[in-house]
This record gives sequence, C-alpha cells and structure tokens, in this order.
Amino acid sequence: MPPSALPPYALLHNPVRHYAWGSPTAIPALTGTEPDGTPQAELWMGAHPSAPSSPAGGEPLDRLIADDPEGLLGPDTVRRFGPTLPFLFKVLAADRALSLQVHPTRAQAEAGYASEQARGIPLDAPWRVFKDREHKPELLCALGDFEALCGFRPPAGTARLLDALGVLAPWARALRSRPAAEVLPALLRQALTAEAPQLAAVTEALRRTAAGGGPYAQACAGYARAAEEYPGDPGLLAALLLNHVRLTAGQALYLDAGVPHAYLRGVGVELMANSDNVLRCGLTTKHVDVDGLLAVTSFRAAEPDVLGARPIDHCEAEFPSPAEEFRLSRLRPGDTPSRVDLATPQILLCVAGRARLRAPGRPHLDLPSGASAYLRPGAGPVELTGPGAELFRATTGVR
Repeated sequence: MPPSALPPYALLHNPVRHYAWGSPTAIPALTGTEPDGTPQAELWMGAHPSAPSSPAGGEPLDRLIADDPEGLLGPDTVRRFGPTLPFLFKVLAADRALSLQVHPTRAQAEAGYASEQARGIPLDAPWRVFKDREHKPELLCALGDFEALCGFRPPAGTARLLDALGVLAPWARALRSRPAAEVLPALLRQALTAEAPQLAAVTEALRRTAAGGGPYAQACAGYARAAEEYPGDPGLLAALLLNHVRLTAGQALYLDAGVPHAYLRGVGVELMANSDNVLRCGLTTKHVDVDGLLAVTSFRAAEPDVLGARPIDHCEAEFPSPAEEFRLSRLRPGDTPSRVDLATPQILLCVAGRARLRAPGRPHLDLPSGASAYLRPGAGPVELTGPGAELFRATTGVR
C-alpha cells in the first residue's frame, strides 16, 4: 500500500514473539485465536525492523514510514526523533520469570555502542550488550494480576526479609550498618558470583518461608518459583535485593534507566522506547556482564512507585511518564463519539469489548478485543465509540 493511500486509520496485523517464558493461552484468549501449543510471549505493535506490524496486511510499517516519514509520523515527531517511530507497543504474557535486567541511559548506550563497534563485536554476537545508541525507558500496565520485581528495596526491609529466611546473616548486618549506595553494589557483585551450596540453602529457606505464611510469604513464593524456573542461577540472590510488587488491573510501573527489574508472571500492555539495549543480572541463560551491569545500575533504594491513570476527560486517562518517546493512556468510550485525532502517530489497542473508528467519507473500522489500529497524525477528525469497550492508546510524548 503506497503511503499516500494509507487511510486515517488502518487495522494492524501484528507479529507474535515466541519465547520460552511466554503463556500458551493468554494472547490467543485476548485476540480470539486458537492456541497452537507454543509459548506466545509478546504481541508487537509498531515499526521495529526485526518484527514490524503491517497496516491492513500490506507493506510493513517500517517501510511505509521510510517512504513517507512526515506523512506517517507527522512533522513534529520527525523533527524530534528522525524518520522512525520512537516507541514499541506490546502485549506481554508471562507464565514464568523474564530475565532480571537493567537498561542504560542514552549517554551510556552511545558510549557502549561506540566501544563495542570499535572492538569489532558483531551485533548478533551472544556477548554483545549494546545493540543501538538509544536508551529504553518502559511503562507496563497490568491487565490483571501481575507480579514483578522493581528497584532496590530499602536496606532495612531487605535485612528483615533475610532475618525471616534465616540466611545471609552477613548481608543483613551490612545492610543495617552501611549506606545503601555503598553496600548494594558490593552485595550485587557477591550475588552474581554466588556458588551452588549458598543458592541451594537460600532456595530451601524461600520454600519454607513461603509455605509458613506470615508477612513475607507472598514475596518468598515469587522468589521460590523463580528459583525453580532457573535452578542454580545466581540471579536469585540479586532478586532478593529488589522490591517484590503485585499489581492489579489498571496499575502500572514506570522503569527508567538503571532500575533493575524483572516480570515474574501475568499479562500487561508494555510501551517502551524503540531500543534493544539490555544488561542482564540473572534468571537467564544469556550473557551476564557483571562489570558492565554494575556500571549502569542505579543503586537508589526506595519503595516502588505504583502508578494509576490520571483522568484527562470523560473518556481518557493517562499514565504519567517523563519519557519523550512515548505516552500511554486508557480509553473507555461510550455511545457519544469521542475525538481521537492527534498531531502525533498513535496505535490504539482494544483489550475488551468492541470499539469503532469513524472518519468523514471513510468506511468505519471495528476493533474487537485484541485488535489494533494505526492512526496517521493529523488525519482527523476521527471519532471513537464503543460502550463497554476498553482501549489503550500509545503515542509519542511530543506535545
């Protein structure tokens, strides 16, 4: 489909990514398709060159944008980010833990990319860390019960957890006697070089505490499941330093550069900058660069900031985020049409019910659950209706 023929809105055909940690049923349930028995981990919506969406089943979105960047992205987006869609939108469905990971700042990404390029490390090498020059802030909103690890727990809280487990007493003493900025880097390094007997003892303590009830039972159950999924992985000890978070539908986490995190299980929508830079801390079979990881990790310790959506109008509520590359909001339209046209590119994803897009002189477009549409910037007026429907809107942070 030539760019000039792309209508104000177009149904997207989106690729599914199959990773071992994915759920075989959650994405098929959302999209109304039959499970194929394989783990379907992520549904990608966007123009990432490794797995772009295709509007109306035609040319991939990244090619359409390359042919007509201002027409598909709008002049403001091109001026700020160049001729590329600056965000990647996903449905994430985890049946087991994803790797514990950290993302770099843009300055760290630029330096790391240049260094690895100068050393001649191929982009597809398993030990390659920096795949591009960009940072990767991300925002995840739960579609149901969701479990995650996010940021370093305040040291006194981790010391109390270790007391309850009855293990790692030297860690507990250090956490009580030394500043977080000093003790957390040392303990993270120790965690990532832990040996099998210590890991086995901690795993058994987690199982015992999870089964015994009490204030740490839920968190210990999450850690114990991760230990079973990745037996002998030193990332387990690193995970003990992090906040255990349980989200319900509509609650969100914003993850900035340097914040260690892992998603343990659940289904959510995830919006991020269009980058692939990840430094892993564990719970993975992939490469872990301990020195590189310590260099980009933020050792700020705090309770996690669980976000709710802030109402904009009767139909839309926005999740606050400092990211320029993206903005996420939730839409609950009714019988009365709501305007959804913007000066920036957007993707609408329906997660419940059925919504309808309509523009003057154009056929309407129905979006059932699991369907998504790309809306060209400045293509309005476009109206949205859908009593009982729920959608998420992904667009840029350019105002």
